[in-house]
Amino acid sequence: MFGLATSLGLGSAQAAAGLNYLFGIPNTDVTQIVLVIGITALALGSVLAGLDAGVKRLSEINMILALLLLVFVIFVGPTLAILSGFFNNLVSYIEYLPALSMPFGREDANFAQGWTSFYWAWWISWSPFVGMFIARVSRGRSVREFMVCVLLIPSAACVLWMSAFGNTAIDQVVNQGITTVQDADLPVKLFAMLHELPLASITSFIGIVLVVVFFVTSSDSGSLVIDTIAAGGKVDAPKPQRVFWCTFEGLVAIALVLGGGLVALQAMAVSTGFPFTIVLLVACVAVFKGLMSEPRGN
Repeated sequence: MFGLATSLGLGSAQAAAGLNYLFGIPNTDVTQIVLVIGITALALGSVLAGLDAGVKRLSEINMILALLLLVFVIFVGPTLAILSGFFNNLVSYIEYLPALSMPFGREDANFAQGWTSFYWAWWISWSPFVGMFIARVSRGRSVREFMVCVLLIPSAACVLWMSAFGNTAIDQVVNQGITTVQDADLPVKLFAMLHELPLASITSFIGIVLVVVFFVTSSDSGSLVIDTIAAGGKVDAPKPQRVFWCTFEGLVAIALVLGGGLVALQAMAVSTGFPFTIVLLVACVAVFKGLMSEPRGN
C-alpha cells in the first residue's frame, strides 16, 4: 500500500512539474493533489472494468506510446551514440553494479543514502503486489519462459530506454554545449531534454501522459492484488472492496504529499520496505527449495 502511495506521490510531482514547464500551471501541493485524485479516478475505473477490459487496455496503450517516444528519440537524437551506448551501458551495468550496490565503505554518502537505499526500499515495498500480479498473468508458463519474458526482456528494454534518453541528454551537454538538462530540476529533466529535440511540445505532452498512465496502471494492478489478498485469495472479490483499496491508496498519497512532499514519500518507502526485506530473504529460500523439489526430466 505505501509503496503504491509513494509512487503515486512521485508520479504526481513529476506530472505537475511537466505541466508547469509546458503550460505554466503552478507546481503547488494543490496541483499535485488534483493529479493524485485524477490518477486515482482513472485507476478506479480501470479496476472496476477488470483485468482484461481495464488494466490490459491501459497497459497496451501505454506501451504503444512509450515505444513511439523511444523510437522518436533514437532517430532524432544521436542515433549512433545511442545504439553503441546500449551495449556499453549493458557491460558497464554488469561491471559496476556490485560496487555501486555496496553501501559500506563509501565516501559518497549522499548517493548511498539518498539514492541506493531509497530505491532498494521503494522496490521492496512494491514486491508483494508485483510478485502476485506477475504470477497471476504468467500462469501456465514454464520457468524458462518466465525468466525470459519477465526478467531478461524487460531488463534489456530498460537498458535501451535509459541509453536512448540518457545518452541523448549527455550528448546535448558534452557535444552540443547545451546545459538545459544539466541545470534543470530533477522532475523536469526529461522535458528539458525533449525541449532541445523537434516537436518538443508534442513529445513533452506525450511524456506527461506516459507518467500519468504508468501510475494509473500501477495503481489499478496494485489495487487488484491488494483486494485479492484482503479477500483471502479470491480473484473476483466484491467491487465495493476494490473501490475501497483504490481510494485508500489515493488518500495515503495525498497525506504524504501534504505531510512533507518528497522527503515524506522517501521516508515512508524506506520505513515500510526495510522490514519486508527479511520476508523477501525467506521467500528466496522458499522458492529455491520449491524449485529443487520439482521433478526434473532426463
